[in-house]
Amino acid sequence: MALLFTVLIKKNGQKQTQDSNMKFIKSAFLFIILFTAINILSPTTFAQFDLDLGKKIEDKVNKEVNEAVDDKIDETSETIKKGGEVEDKNDNTKTPPKETNNEPDTDSDSNTPVLSNSENKEELKLWSKYDFVAGEKVIFEDDLSGEESGEFPSRWDLLSGSAEIASLGGENVIHYINNNSIILPLMDKKDFLPEVFTIEFDLFFEEDATFRSDYYKVRFFEGTSNYAKIDGKSISTLDIKWNEVKMGQFGGKTKSFTEEKKNWQPKWKHIAVSFNKRSLKLYMDEERILNIPNLGFKPKMFSIGAHYDDRFIKMSSIKNIRVNEGGKKLYDRIMEEGKFITRGILFEVNKATINGESMGTINAIVKLMNKHSDLKFIIEGHTDSDGEESFNQKLSEDRAASVKSMLGQLGIDASRLQSKGWGESKPVSENSTPEGKANNRRVEFIKI
Repeated sequence: MALLFTVLIKKNGQKQTQDSNMKFIKSAFLFIILFTAINILSPTTFAQFDLDLGKKIEDKVNKEVNEAVDDKIDETSETIKKGGEVEDKNDNTKTPPKETNNEPDTDSDSNTPVLSNSENKEELKLWSKYDFVAGEKVIFEDDLSGEESGEFPSRWDLLSGSAEIASLGGENVIHYINNNSIILPLMDKKDFLPEVFTIEFDLFFEEDATFRSDYYKVRFFEGTSNYAKIDGKSISTLDIKWNEVKMGQFGGKTKSFTEEKKNWQPKWKHIAVSFNKRSLKLYMDEERILNIPNLGFKPKMFSIGAHYDDRFIKMSSIKNIRVNEGGKKLYDRIMEEGKFITRGILFEVNKATINGESMGTINAIVKLMNKHSDLKFIIEGHTDSDGEESFNQKLSEDRAASVKSMLGQLGIDASRLQSKGWGESKPVSENSTPEGKANNRRVEFIKI
């Protein structure tokens, strides 16, 4: 590194002023520190992020470099009599995030949705034993579409720290800027969680997640402390690490701990929480790792925070947040209404390819139909009104057919199933809000 510093000095001529010397010294120190930082931080980590998050790293390094250089200027300037200014190669121009469409039902370049592929089949196989079932009605949904990078997310409130919209892999995410940053959804009422609910979101875990104690906290109580008293009972936070979840005396780890740690790469993990009057379950990706039969209190609200050692540069982020209200069991709904609606069967954007998280709902339907062999259904697909009507019609038909095909692959006789698409023609909610659109994007099972 000393040699690099010397070479940079010699390249800049012999006839510059003392001010130029000092400017050059700062530039050279900046180059050295940035060179070291880039080699320390894994390229795979940078590859995951767009320049708006990379810029934060550079800004922090710049600050530290300037402080270090100011302390060294007097000493170094006396020893360097000749030299010049080094061109600053650092480009601080922020690259705007790529435009992305997070709405599942808008038009696309292809007129034919993709039904399946080998990668998707492997994903569905991985999630084959998943038993999480999302609530039947969406009460909060934020896919962060339409948000501007660098701004605070418009559908959230801030309890502590700082957070902003950033771009990661072409997608909008909520980036926690510093330790103990906590956000909560903006809702019409203070106690917004119903008696039965599900919460889903994706958390980003970095390359060093397996050896540093960085984690996210979900609070089912007001405030920013780690504990609260509710009805005389001490309630703790729900702590989520890359492979482990704890809440008070309850906890669990993923089954794939050893293998995953060995092959760890920075990644997103899907978190799903279900609460039913008294019991709470938590899933990380396809595994259920927390099961509390009696939580001891009823959650009325929640907030999500990122917690880490702020001596290090962190990229903690969250996306795809959805809260659903639960309801009656599938069979009870069929007996009362002659049908049931599910919003837990999810698809890739503009396609009929079923996502892995859908397998909990699909597995529940298979279990129901195996138990009640007399049940027969028409599977109906529905979309919101975004995009061309003709495209949405075709998309709804393909999605219904895709669900029928999946149930057939899982052993349900084809004679018990029919499929039909209605496109955007039968909305059950307004199409002017994210929650309304999410409720219109649904799959219905009509009893024959």
